[in-house]
Amino acid sequence: MTIRIYNTLAREKEVFEPVEPGKVGMYVCGPTVYDSCHIGHARSVVVFDVISRYFREKGFEVTYIRNFTDIDDKIIDKALELNVNFSEVADRYIAEFYRDMDALNVVRADFEPRATDHMDSIIDIIKRLMDRNVAYASGGDVFFDVESFPGYGKLSGRKLEDMEAGARVDIDKRKKNPFDFVLWKSAKPGEPLWESPWGPGRPGWHIECSAMSGKILGETFDIHGGGRDLVFPHHENERAQSEAAFGKKFAKYWIHNGFVNIDKEKMSKSLGNFLLISDVLKKYHPDGIRLFLLSNHYRSPIDFTEKNMEASAAGLDKIYGALGRAEERGATLKALSGGQSGGVGEKDRENPSWKSFCDAMDDDFNTARGIGVLFNSIREINREMDGSRLGMTEETREKVAREANDILKMGHILGILSDSPSAYFQGMKKKALKSGSVDRDLVERMIHDRAEARKTKDWKKADAIRDELEKMNVILEDRPDGVSWKIGE
Repeated sequence: MTIRIYNTLAREKEVFEPVEPGKVGMYVCGPTVYDSCHIGHARSVVVFDVISRYFREKGFEVTYIRNFTDIDDKIIDKALELNVNFSEVADRYIAEFYRDMDALNVVRADFEPRATDHMDSIIDIIKRLMDRNVAYASGGDVFFDVESFPGYGKLSGRKLEDMEAGARVDIDKRKKNPFDFVLWKSAKPGEPLWESPWGPGRPGWHIECSAMSGKILGETFDIHGGGRDLVFPHHENERAQSEAAFGKKFAKYWIHNGFVNIDKEKMSKSLGNFLLISDVLKKYHPDGIRLFLLSNHYRSPIDFTEKNMEASAAGLDKIYGALGRAEERGATLKALSGGQSGGVGEKDRENPSWKSFCDAMDDDFNTARGIGVLFNSIREINREMDGSRLGMTEETREKVAREANDILKMGHILGILSDSPSAYFQGMKKKALKSGSVDRDLVERMIHDRAEARKTKDWKKADAIRDELEKMNVILEDRPDGVSWKIGE
């Protein structure tokens, strides 16, 4: 099946046809590095990480770019607040971004350029726009003339004549049109600056992405992505200046992810519901966070609540639990390493579960549906193992192994299940014991009491103890050699 993508520009799903057969060029707007990243940033990064992984799984040669905006009013303000150079602020938060995203098992992009490393390209594009009379200098700054670009507003679905100045843009009397946007900002006293034909200054926000994407991917490339909040004005302005400068289509497909809400409210610092990735990681396993972020279709909003996070955590326990059971029953699981999905052969690709997962992903990267397929596979292998309590036949073992390896392949695309089941549950156990949320002595004593109840055939008491342990997130496994226990998330 071919991949279909919802294109924001077309407002419908379109069959993906790359600029160059067999290759994908993808540019995604990264963070402005003046502060710590929040869970909304995580959703965008995780979504495009999965899209990149899936294209690679499908055999495409992917060039994935995610930029850093490392010069901006907010960065300059932060530098003044901390009394350091602006580059120190950028370096600090880029390092923090990597720590957060590495913890979330995000694969590094192929190129991660900084705006300040591309000043020559930025100035060259502004020169082109000036030469084509679609940009003008005024009051020391250089502006793009939006009325000179007939398609302005097409991406966001807005018409210039219907837009009201002051809603999303600053009113500036130096502009011909209130929606003209700055390409080059003249330097203010004490600010970092670069030399240009229009005097010392620094670039506006939008122009950097046109310069970096054009430099690395070319003047036309396949996919431009980012959060829905970037559609206007950022991506609208990028598209206008790029197509005006180069005279050709900028990006073929525009992909935008929905927001993360907190208990059904928009996340914001003013509401006090601003969740940093680093804080969420302290409470939840990275796989559980990814599972949550991918549990809705990427274009839909998603609601961060304790209930939803606990559901993702419980789901993760079920996945690792089933894989662990399969291993214990003798099913051979292919180890996933080096960013590859276990060396999937053509025969493996014909498995019904894997095919259903790919059908979901081919339909505009529908991870919500794909995760549903994954849990259907979990139910299937549990059903097979439950029906073979006296020992699995070779045929059943092969079937369970095939299904379990499909789950691992799905997990690779979703960026989860990089731990072995034993490592996952050992980690949960250590975390619980270290935090004091579980008392080892109490658990051991309750397990002993349950064993005694079973000896006397007091099944009611034995079941009650198991239920109490489950409330403590303690999972029991009755084996021929005794009872083992582990902690779920």
